[in-house]
Amino acid sequence: MSESRTIADFYFDPLCPWAWMTSRWMLEVEQVRPVDVRWKVMSLAVLNENRLDEVPVEYREMLETKAWGPVRVVVAAQQLHGDEVVGKLYTALGTRFHNNGEGPTREAIVGALTDVGLPEDLVEYADKDTYDSELRASHTEGIEKVGQDVGTPVIAVPGPDGDEVAFFGPVVTPTPRGEAAARLWDGTLLVAATPGFYEIKRTRTADPSFH
Repeated sequence: MSESRTIADFYFDPLCPWAWMTSRWMLEVEQVRPVDVRWKVMSLAVLNENRLDEVPVEYREMLETKAWGPVRVVVAAQQLHGDEVVGKLYTALGTRFHNNGEGPTREAIVGALTDVGLPEDLVEYADKDTYDSELRASHTEGIEKVGQDVGTPVIAVPGPDGDEVAFFGPVVTPTPRGEAAARLWDGTLLVAATPGFYEIKRTRTADPSFH
């Protein structure tokens, strides 16, 4: 009898380099544990829209000028071409934004769409609010699982007693591979499923390593 597989909902904003690192780890987890990732969007722009005065100037400028476009394009692709394109497009966007150093430019978004065989004119949705209600609904679904004091990514899985286990992160670099990825997954689920557990954290001493 085949082993039953667990669905892990992964809420991401394609702009975030740390979420990108975690997403590559989740691809490793799929190979070493009976887990299938279901890709969903959340938005740093939505998360911070009511507290822009509280964030550093550079981060505020990024949120106002760069954060809406990529995630809007992902949602448009999902609405027009189905859920199955979300993970593929995220990989294409992240590879160009982060690994290749292109950043969240219009050209990079068009390139990513082409990479996965989606129409280039989806890039026009970067500047439109056509699917903002769907974007906000997905964001709210993810953030309500963990609270407003975190960012992206959020991961949610069925818990051992049938209750959902959801958490922010883990924030990690470089991407754990193979058995290291499996150990991190097992440990993360262990602590996240512990009643009353909220946080483990230490100061970051390295930037994301994309290679």
